[in-house]
Amino acid sequence: EIPESSRGGRGTAMINLLKLGKGEKITTVLPWRDHDVEGYLTCVTARGMIKKTDIAEYQHARNDGIKAINLHEGDELINVRITSGDDELILVSKKGNAIRFSEHDVNPTGRSTAGVRGMRLDGDDSVVSMDIVRDECDLLVISENGYGKRTPVSDYPCQNRGGQGVYTIQMTARKGKLAAMKTVGPQHELFIITEGATVIRVKTEEISKTGRATQGVKMM
Repeated sequence: EIPESSRGGRGTAMINLLKLGKGEKITTVLPWRDHDVEGYLTCVTARGMIKKTDIAEYQHARNDGIKAINLHEGDELINVRITSGDDELILVSKKGNAIRFSEHDVNPTGRSTAGVRGMRLDGDDSVVSMDIVRDECDLLVISENGYGKRTPVSDYPCQNRGGQGVYTIQMTARKGKLAAMKTVGPQHELFIITEGATVIRVKTEEISKTGRATQGVKMM
């Protein structure tokens, strides 16, 4: 929890909020309200593992943090979402695959567990992100070199957890691997930020909407 004295001010160093281990870095920040005691904290890793834990198990976090997931050697946490237990989830990989499945396929487990296979990956592929499927939303993907597209999420069939999924974009060396994914609606505006901290702001409706097996357009 961010101290009251830092809210609305110049902020506080993350090291003052959470003790990080050697090589550890922040992955996700989620809003939390005291009455948010229903639902699950759902985690996904780079190697395609997924797990969900009752959010009540995180109510009494210590100052030095508590373990949210057991990671296999060489794996890392990529994304976390608060889910209802009845959501549909979509995972996207760097090589352009996407898999959509029901949250009911993931049984809840305790905090100190590794989870189950959410997405099967080939070779050096890895998961970019996970998001919740919303009604009539689009799936937005952006590559390392600034190419992007959005596709109706209805184009992605609901499958069983643990598969390889379907193509979400035609990959080429010019575009680079996928760097980000988000489910969006026509009312949204997006900030796209590079590693060098260059930022652009774009309306979702200005981004081309195309089918899964297309290349996308230069966005940045």
